[in-house]
Amino acid sequence: MADNNSICGHLEAITELKFPVKHECSECMKTGGNWVHLRTCQACGETLCCDSSPNKHMSKHAAEKGHPVAISAEPKERWLWCFKDKQMAEY
Repeated sequence: MADNNSICGHLEAITELKFPVKHECSECMKTGGNWVHLRTCQACGETLCCDSSPNKHMSKHAAEKGHPVAISAEPKERWLWCFKDKQMAEY
């Protein structure tokens, strides 16, 4: 993935990226909520809203499910984030 020896093991373990199926937060869609930006979980592929969004669904998902890594689901953004280790890597 990233060619950087200082990245955490969670980021290093990602060998194939999961991209969003739909450009929407699956949880906000259930409740009529709004989002700012989207992230896609690299463990299960679910796309949820970012921490700038009112409900912060991806952070909650990462904590509740133990899925530490998400990618930006925004066009032209090419990075991964590890919620557990608070590290970013570009791809």
